[in-house]
Amino acid sequence: MAISDKSIDLRLLKSAQDEFWEKGFLNAELKTICENAGITTGALYKRYKGKEDLFAAVVEDIVNELMTFLEMRANVDFSLLSDMEVYNSWIMTYNDMIVIFKLLYAHKEKFTLLVEKAAGTKYENFNHEFVEKMSYAYEKFFLEAKKRGLSACTVTRKEFHVLLSSFWTCICEPIIHGMSWKQIEEHCRIICRFFNWKDVIMIQGEKECSKK
Repeated sequence: MAISDKSIDLRLLKSAQDEFWEKGFLNAELKTICENAGITTGALYKRYKGKEDLFAAVVEDIVNELMTFLEMRANVDFSLLSDMEVYNSWIMTYNDMIVIFKLLYAHKEKFTLLVEKAAGTKYENFNHEFVEKMSYAYEKFFLEAKKRGLSACTVTRKEFHVLLSSFWTCICEPIIHGMSWKQIEEHCRIICRFFNWKDVIMIQGEKECSKK
């Protein structure tokens, strides 16, 4: 059994990231990673159980950041929110959306590995699984709006999944395709106009909410 080493070997992780970037997980070779890092395969196995464990270590930061980002927005005590705050939660603003773009842009190489080069690892369906978690969070907010009488329509979790798959793709693509930060800023403004969530759930107008 491999012995986990908590220390971080920057040369190994950098070499692994370069190899995974060039060849993807399935075609990457541990021998090449070790040679380029200037270490033995024995030294690698003292740190990681194998290639998949090493890939997970490379993308660990962005995975944790994204999970934390989603959990902070999903775990809401609705009893503390006014009707107006529930209404405003369905309005996308540039300042709200640019936060996720800043996060992904700061980890753009590792994020691209995660969503484009992870076939054969536990992360090969990361986008689908992440959208599933987003759908659950959006449904919670929707059901709260409906319970308060702010929305009279019906939107299922499956429908949220379809819509959010498109939404998440619009967030991922600029990073994957190497847009500059200036281009991403403009893209953020565009998708804020394009995704009109308050119309999706037909939430009642701002004036009505302010009277409740």
